[in-house]
Amino acid sequence: MSKKAHVIAAALVFALLPAAAKAAKDTLVLGMALEPPGLDPTTGAAAAIGEVTQYNVYEGLTKIEEDGKVTPLLAQSWTVSPDQKTYTFKLQPGVKFQNGEPFTSADVKFTFERDAAADSTNKEKASVFAKIARIDTPDPLTVVLTLKEVNANLLFNLGEDTGAILEPKSAATDATHPVGTGPFAFADWVKGSSITLTKWPGYRAADKIKLDKVTFRFINDPAAQVAAVLAGDVDGFPRFGALDSLKQLQSDPRFTVAIGSTEGKTIVAINNKRKPFDDVRVRRALAYAIDRKAVIAGASNGLGVPIGSHYTPNDPGYIDLTGLYPYDPAKAKALLREAGVKTPLDVTLKLPPPPYARQGGQIVAAELAQVGINAKIENIEWAQWLDGVYKHKNYDLTIVSHVEPRDLAIYADPDFYYQYDSPKFRALMEAVNTAPDEAARLKALAAAQRQLAEDAVNVFLYVLPQVSVAKAELHGLWHNSPIFANDLSAVYWQ
Repeated sequence: MSKKAHVIAAALVFALLPAAAKAAKDTLVLGMALEPPGLDPTTGAAAAIGEVTQYNVYEGLTKIEEDGKVTPLLAQSWTVSPDQKTYTFKLQPGVKFQNGEPFTSADVKFTFERDAAADSTNKEKASVFAKIARIDTPDPLTVVLTLKEVNANLLFNLGEDTGAILEPKSAATDATHPVGTGPFAFADWVKGSSITLTKWPGYRAADKIKLDKVTFRFINDPAAQVAAVLAGDVDGFPRFGALDSLKQLQSDPRFTVAIGSTEGKTIVAINNKRKPFDDVRVRRALAYAIDRKAVIAGASNGLGVPIGSHYTPNDPGYIDLTGLYPYDPAKAKALLREAGVKTPLDVTLKLPPPPYARQGGQIVAAELAQVGINAKIENIEWAQWLDGVYKHKNYDLTIVSHVEPRDLAIYADPDFYYQYDSPKFRALMEAVNTAPDEAARLKALAAAQRQLAEDAVNVFLYVLPQVSVAKAELHGLWHNSPIFANDLSAVYWQ
């Protein structure tokens, strides 16, 4: 046989091999709607930070699995004292950070004390880290947390991106060059375009990681998302925003489309200290004026689950309060008159880029107009929203989806951007945190949800669905998001 014939024969044999016998693809391009403002989740509120870094670059003591269960991660195990105020964690041995430094209990102590500091920007500071009374490190692989008060969600909180353990020498620059203990290391950030991570060979279970390189591409516009998927420019889009194109993609055998759940509470957020919204009657008027079903149909392709408070049906202790404010424009007008509001009332409605906000905002503005409220829409970029709305509270109304799970405690902070200041609600959250048993805690949680609804702090709309689109050969992406993360440790190509 000639040399040429040998080459042809070899090619034919390879072509006939089963797919599993061929070299598996080891690179991945994932689409994301929003670019993170930085890469340190302890110094920013944007969920996009965790979408890139959580469980990939950074790890916490615990891990939240796709089904919401809490499992060990950097902590090998833990015990809890009978009064539920002391947690003793045994840490994984032999773990290193991506800069070569060993991971020890001292790093946990450093991170949590940094998170609790007076100048901390960690969004969990008040509800989690500032309520740790003492952190003891009896040996390099043991951490003891003594709490000021009971926190039934502590193990869950420590698995969120805000619980990421940082390396002290690199912490100051983590926002631009993150260093963690996870399976992927930071490689490159092309601002406005993409972030690339590469497999870290020093990871303790590197042999189990199937991907060598992952690139996150930022594609905000829904039409551009569809084009990128159809052209193969992205391999997957875990939180796909172009819901109008679902039927087209579901009928295309090249793709897998999965519809799951998130913790995203989609709301019309209200500045409670701005007149006339400092009057509960006006806030209730907004709630009566907005038809949740119409917003879900127009902004979420009918896929959202209605909510009546800042809690989702996935959460322990959830109660259904959607009947408290049925769609009733006449009732809304009456409440505005009762509050002495002269119509037409001119307000601003600031909308960040996600489709649920931009499309939902059009519907909300039209419905408010029917009751005499002229909501002037201002489309703003995510960085503008974080600075102007979230940080400086410069807004009347906005639409956003809060994706942090079990986050009722944000309403106990009068300086949070809603500027809701209620001693009664703070007392209810104290009852949640100090409940002697689970039954008492759930009762207090129900009362807290009802208080937010009765005070109409915000207009609570629906739970953001998770629509994931990926090439059919790609496996392991989360279809549900108990937290906003893209855990790549188990993702692989068939």
